Amino acid sequence: MSDDSRAELVAGTVVLAVAAGFLAFAAGPRLMPGGGYDLIAAFPNVEGIEKGSEIRMAGVPVGRVTEISLNPATYLAEARLRLQDGVLLPADSAAIIQSDGLLGGAYLELQPGGSPENLAPGDEIEDVQGAVSLLSLMMKFVDSQAAETPGADPAPEDAQ
Repeated sequence: MSDDSRAELVAGTVVLAVAAGFLAFAAGPRLMPGGGYDLIAAFPNVEGIEKGSEIRMAGVPVGRVTEISLNPATYLAEARLRLQDGVLLPADSAAIIQSDGLLGGAYLELQPGGSPENLAPGDEIEDVQGAVSLLSLMMKFVDSQAAETPGADPAPEDAQ
């Protein structure tokens, strides 16, 4: 092997090692198995979030949704949440599905309560708010505007 090809091999190996280190650092705890602890939250509607969705507290990422399944006994969607080890959540905290903009995805927002006791690994967050459908909100707005418009004739029931 010539000196030039050996130098290229060493340089390529160093570049790949640096790139792998950067990716591991950028991904942080998401790629580190075993870190953090799990909580459960049961929602009537989890539209917009999925496995891997971000969990935020005060806008700061603190975890990920690791699993979503339907509970056959309650017919609620149970989300398993993985929070970072240093994040302690009071027992009366709330989990709310928020939209990340009009066209963006959704994330799970945790709003800490005031309880002196914290949730333990495996506990369930009782106070939840499911996803709000923007389409249904717009339809309610349109219907309310049509009802408030003076002189607007309602559509005939048997128009043919």
